[in-house]
Amino acid sequence: MNVLPASLIAVLLALAPAGVLARSSDRNKPMDIDAGHSDYSMDDSRPTTLSGGVVLIQGTLDIRSNQAVVTTANGDPVRAVLTGGPVKMKQELDDGKPMTAVANKVDYDLKAEIVVFTGAVDIKQPSGSIAGERVVYNMKTGQVQGGGQDAGRVKIRIMPKNAQGGG
Repeated sequence: MNVLPASLIAVLLALAPAGVLARSSDRNKPMDIDAGHSDYSMDDSRPTTLSGGVVLIQGTLDIRSNQAVVTTANGDPVRAVLTGGPVKMKQELDDGKPMTAVANKVDYDLKAEIVVFTGAVDIKQPSGSIAGERVVYNMKTGQVQGGGQDAGRVKIRIMPKNAQGGG
């Protein structure tokens, strides 16, 4: 297992979609990161790259991708891009219900607190789902925007409250 800088660990943790609803106790658990290869510099001269099957597990948070590229500025992470395989995320919400997300690419702008999922996006939780070619999640406002490319469509399902407990 490769040893990673704390700033990279903070970025990867922040990548969980619907972060405000995710199991908050996960942040206090140890984080295990496993990758076939890591390449990073001790300064901001180039991004940190993890590749060869990236696996991040912290509590109920589980993120898997082929590659993760993290860019820093003044020693702080400012952007993380996960690609390939596709990127798969899962986590329990604070109420114990599951949330899953799948996309070909996840691009997280830490400054703007915006996560952009692109390519065969499918995000599900018991309260509903959203799928399409592009989904943008603004962590500051909680707003979610979806859309398709080349006449693609976004598909949203909102479950009635009495049906959400059934999974």
